[in-house]
Amino acid sequence: MVAARTAAGGLSTVELEQIRDTLAAGRKPKVVFTEAAGQIAGQLGQVVQLTDPELSEEWVVVRFGRDELPFSPADLKIAPKAAPARRTPIVPAPREESSVSAPAVEQPTDSALPGPDAQADPAPATTEAGGATDGDGVKDTAAKDTGKDAGKDSAKDREPVEKSSGVPAPRATPAKKAAPKPKAPAGLTVTLAYADGEWTVAANQGAKSLAKPYVIKASEALKMVGMLDVPGVHEAVEEIVSAARAEAESQAERLRAELAEIEARLAELREAE
Repeated sequence: MVAARTAAGGLSTVELEQIRDTLAAGRKPKVVFTEAAGQIAGQLGQVVQLTDPELSEEWVVVRFGRDELPFSPADLKIAPKAAPARRTPIVPAPREESSVSAPAVEQPTDSALPGPDAQADPAPATTEAGGATDGDGVKDTAAKDTGKDAGKDSAKDREPVEKSSGVPAPRATPAKKAAPKPKAPAGLTVTLAYADGEWTVAANQGAKSLAKPYVIKASEALKMVGMLDVPGVHEAVEEIVSAARAEAESQAERLRAELAEIEARLAELREAE
């Protein structure tokens, strides 16, 4: 049955062998769907696989669009090879040439010829001279017109060359903006202060408070001021520290005296027992 349908207009046995060899070479031959294929008749597809013809009559797998479907050999035929497109030679347009017609010269008739007894009339000589002059003028005018036309043609011939040889002017590169200067950090202020018998340190950067005033020892304040090479400030700090030291010593003496009195009273109370 397969052989009968193949003979009716589908793929022949030789063509099927050629398709098998082409698939073995890694290529996918193109085929055209016949009238037996139905609505897709006349459209192209690619053979991607040949299955076992003994299992089914539709054993030629064809890729059609995005689908791969099996078809019978009678549904397919080898796609005709497209003839290479011929290039039409470009024939240049003929150049228009201006032609100048020669002036017509009237021949005198027999009636106008003078008789043997007639006297020579100088008018024809003048007319001939005038004719010669007119002829030269026509020749000069024709030569000028021809020169103008030739100049126009040469100008037309030069125009495409000048246009084609023109190089477009390079675009002006916009000037790069200067990089913004880095912003300088705000000033840093460290304050060492003495008030109510206490030394405090505070730090500010611009309007931002980095460290609120906190209490430090007098020795630390003296060390911080000693790092500065400002004699007047160092002497003032030493004077404040000395005064604080003297006050502390006097207070310690007073406390020791009070402590001695309290201890003596405590000893008396113990003896009374």
